[in-house]
Amino acid sequence: MSSPARIRLAAALLFLGIALGAFGAHGLAERLSETGRVDNWETATFYHLIHALAMFALSLHSRRALGYYWFLAGILLFSGSLYLLAVTGVTKLGAITPLGGVSFLVGWARWVFHRREKEIS
Repeated sequence: MSSPARIRLAAALLFLGIALGAFGAHGLAERLSETGRVDNWETATFYHLIHALAMFALSLHSRRALGYYWFLAGILLFSGSLYLLAVTGVTKLGAITPLGGVSFLVGWARWVFHRREKEIS
């Protein structure tokens, strides 16, 4: 995926993270309170936004994807499973969450252990 396409995807994920955070705080507040899953929604939103922001930064400052796609997988698996868990209460979805956490860790490890690039200053 080209850098402009990666920028657009990261921006769309940031938009979605903000929208889901607001929806959870307002549109789903009563439901999440009833199920006791407010913390799951907040955690999902926090990790979603942090990693979408990292994806955006990567897109702006590097021609290589580095951890970009690992962060994408982490958002889908980690945050996605927590969003679904918070709404549905299906606790078996929690089994997916650690896979997303590992994806996030691999993405950060890619940054830590990459070879120096000219385009990263």
